[in-house]
Amino acid sequence: MSPAPLEAPDFSTAGAYVWQMDPERLEPVDSVNRVDMSLLKGIDRARDTLLENTRQFARGLPANNALLWGARGMGKSSLVKAVHAAVQAEHADLKIVELHREDLTSVGRLLKLLRVAEARFVLFCDDLSFSHDDQHYKSLKAVLDGGIEGRPGNVVFYATSNRRHLMPRDMIENERATAISPSEATEEKVSLSDRFGLWLGFHPCDQDEYLAMIRGYCDAYGVEIDEDTLRAEAIEWQATRGARSGRVAWQYFTDLAGRRGVAI
Repeated sequence: MSPAPLEAPDFSTAGAYVWQMDPERLEPVDSVNRVDMSLLKGIDRARDTLLENTRQFARGLPANNALLWGARGMGKSSLVKAVHAAVQAEHADLKIVELHREDLTSVGRLLKLLRVAEARFVLFCDDLSFSHDDQHYKSLKAVLDGGIEGRPGNVVFYATSNRRHLMPRDMIENERATAISPSEATEEKVSLSDRFGLWLGFHPCDQDEYLAMIRGYCDAYGVEIDEDTLRAEAIEWQATRGARSGRVAWQYFTDLAGRRGVAI
């Protein structure tokens, strides 16, 4: 009466997959939503580090799990997808599998499928964070570093988050103040982020980087605009948004391209 075991898909049919629940399956993605790595500005150090780590992994060498954390809209998830595209061009058997945070409880069953495959996989979880009463993080701890089976040799885990320790700091501080053993309570919560060998920080961009992002988009997609007009409009756009980031730069460029009649 138990369900039949999951069958691994033909990994030669696509370069990207999404882990779906109900029923559990790996759904191939025909076209990945990503930008070229050359268009990502202001994150050179993180780019070079993640690119080298991924190349090592694709060659079958040791590589670390990576946590990309920091300011919102600064290209964390875009970098993961761009790095995969760049390395896959050199190593065709490198696949990327997206795992949603709410599906972490099934990560063990997913890894059973990936463990026996000949391909190599970047397991990607976007916007990973946990509330004070969320127990999903415990499903991930043993997979990253621990447990009897541990992480398969052909899988590396990349996650993005706005939080460095993946947990709310106010919850940690409250536990420190009220717990009988405050250090043990803190260790339990931050031990998940310690399982990532690479911590890549993303910080808010300055105005010159913001304008360079937009100019890069204009050059790449053939949108013609003089520097003075671009500068005035882009600064006004970010002022009305109350923020300056790569996401805001793309949103302004989308508006500009639409007004200039250029498809992107």
